[in-house]
Amino acid sequence: MAVRIRMKQLGRRHRLFYRICAMDGRRPRGGRVLEELGTYDPMVPEVDARTILNGERIQYWLGVGAQPSEKVQALIKKYGVQGTHLEQQRAALDRLAQARRRPEPPPQPAAEAEDETSEPAPAEPEPPPGEEEITE
Repeated sequence: MAVRIRMKQLGRRHRLFYRICAMDGRRPRGGRVLEELGTYDPMVPEVDARTILNGERIQYWLGVGAQPSEKVQALIKKYGVQGTHLEQQRAALDRLAQARRRPEPPPQPAAEAEDETSEPAPAEPEPPPGEEEITE
């Protein structure tokens, strides 16, 4: 069996997503996989945060003779165990994590906080409907 490390296309039209998988070379692109080794999301705005790889398992499959596709070979070279862009990838993932966090509201001074919590007292109670006062 000729094992290939290649991308399996998922997602929908105009919103593609890929899983990097070890699979039999005779299987179709979206076919059954032997093992999923990472992901590639081309829609992520940070270029270096698009790829996430399981380096140990990729090294195993390369060690037993699996052949990566051209695109996967480029991704392994950049983001694999001894990749050339690992520092940039960590920085990009940190920036994405910071952007996804909710910003905390600014702290309010104590005087404004008390004013917002106290409710104004009603001026005069209104009579219930149907029980109006008759003035003659």
